[in-house]
Amino acid sequence: MKTFTLAALGTIASSAASAGALVYTAPVATTMEEPAMMGGSGAWLIPLVILAVLALALTSSNGSQ
Repeated sequence: MKTFTLAALGTIASSAASAGALVYTAPVATTMEEPAMMGGSGAWLIPLVILAVLALALTSSNGSQ
C-alpha cells in the first residue's frame, strides 16, 4: 500500500512539474521598417560614381602596345 501511495504521489508531482512547459506563448510580431530614402541631390551621386569608375576602367590604356 505504501508503494502505491508513493507511486501516485510521484505521478501527481511529475505531472504538476511539467505542466508549465505545455503553456503556449505566441511569438512576438516583427515589424518591417522601410529603409530611409536618399533625398535631394544624393540620389544621383552613387550611380554617377559607378559610371565614372566603369568609364575609367574601360577607357584606360594598357601602356604596352
